[in-house]
Order: sequence, then C-alpha cells, then structure tokens
Amino acid sequence: MLPAAPPSVPPIESPRARTLVRAEIVIVLALSLGQSAVYAILALADALSRGPLRHQTTSLNTSQSPRPWFDFAYQLVGIAVTLTPAALAVLLLAMSGLAAWETLGLARARGGRRRLVRDLGWGALLAASIGIPGLAIYYAGRAIGATVEVVPAALGEYWWTVPVLILQAIKNAVIEEVIAVGYLTVRLEQLGWGPRRIVAVSALLRGSYHLYQGIGPGIANALMGVVFAEFFRRTRRTMPLIVAHTLLDVVAFVGYALLKNVIGL
Repeated sequence: MLPAAPPSVPPIESPRARTLVRAEIVIVLALSLGQSAVYAILALADALSRGPLRHQTTSLNTSQSPRPWFDFAYQLVGIAVTLTPAALAVLLLAMSGLAAWETLGLARARGGRRRLVRDLGWGALLAASIGIPGLAIYYAGRAIGATVEVVPAALGEYWWTVPVLILQAIKNAVIEEVIAVGYLTVRLEQLGWGPRRIVAVSALLRGSYHLYQGIGPGIANALMGVVFAEFFRRTRRTMPLIVAHTLLDVVAFVGYALLKNVIGL
C-alpha cells in the first residue's frame, strides 16, 4: 500500500476566496464532466423508458461526416475543443498562485527519466488491474440487462482511423484525470474537505458521466474512480492515471476497430 502523501496546497481562509473557488469548481464542471454527467443521466432515463437496456446500443467515436476529409477535420477539432476545460483548470490553478503542473503531478519534476519510467509502470499496472474487472462488470451487466451494448469505435475505415482513436483515448484520459481527479482534489482540499469525501465525490462524478452506457458501467467507473482518486491522494501524480486511462481506451477503441471484421463484432 502506498503511503498517503500530505496535501501540497495551502488552505483557502478568506470567505470571499472560498466562495469564488466554489463557483469556479461549478463552472469548470459545467463546461466539462459535470455537463457530461447531466446528459448521461438523461440518456439513461431515456433508455430505461424505451425498454430493457440489453436490447439497446450506444456508439462511441462516431463519424461526423460521410466525407472522409471533413470527418477527419471534425474529429480533430472535437478533440481540441474537448480538451479546453482541462487547460482552463490548469490555468486557474496557476492564476491562484499554485505551481499547477507540479501540483497536479503532470511535470516530470525530480527524478527525470526514472520518474517517467515509474509513471509508465504504475500506469500499466493500474490499467491491468482495472481493465479485467471492468470487462467482467460490463459482461455481467449485459447478462442481467443493466447495460447497453457499447460499440467502442464507429468510425469508417480510413488511413486516419487508428491515429484518431488513439488521440480520442488520450483526450479522454487527460480531461477526466486532470479535472475529475487532480483539479477537483486540489480545490476541495483547499476548501478543507476530508479525504473520504473527496474520493467519494470524484468517484461518483466519474460514475455519473458514464451512465449513458448503463448502470453496470456507471458502477464500474465509480469503483475505478475510487482507485484513481486514492492513488492521486497518496502519490500526488496524475500522469500514471493518464497513462492507465489511455491504455484502457486504446485497447478498447483500436482493438474493436481492428477486430470487428475479423471476429464478426
């Protein structure tokens, strides 16, 4: 078990500053994962009203245009725009006087190459420990009718399909781990929240914006959120989480795209 690292950020004492930070959190989430959570909850309610979830399908990474070059352009623009709230979160931390990259555990900092190797190693270990149980929960959810069929990649077969799917995986990892784990933890610590409340909120947020896939993926991602939030609390590093999340999504997205015609998916 990793030892718990102490918070590396000063508490916010001023009542006005605390109010502004609360508003900041709401706005950042409203522009990103909080907005996704609201739509996901609505999508789940819509799906449940239509009938059993086992008979329904949701597709990720869908085509945006029947014309390949425009589809490619839409995909790249969508990735860049989606990453904007993560950049905003980093900027807001920096503007409040924090060393944002170090505070979020994104910088290589001390250790250089050894730090990078450690981050990659922890990322791979987390991906392996999360991936297999996650698949088990997904298929269990499908078996009991609590999960829709998820199509991880619904793009056409173009030369840019695999690179775009990899970029989508990186985008998902950055936006989720920077905001739902790093930024949210740091700000809530500054407001005086305890570790258990912070981990619970981070995990519930992660689970909620996956509810469009069904109840099973919501639970699975909430459990993943507990592990990831606790890892950050103990290591103060989001980079291993980004690596792990990227690996999980690359395997799902690219693996599906490459194998769907081979095994009849």
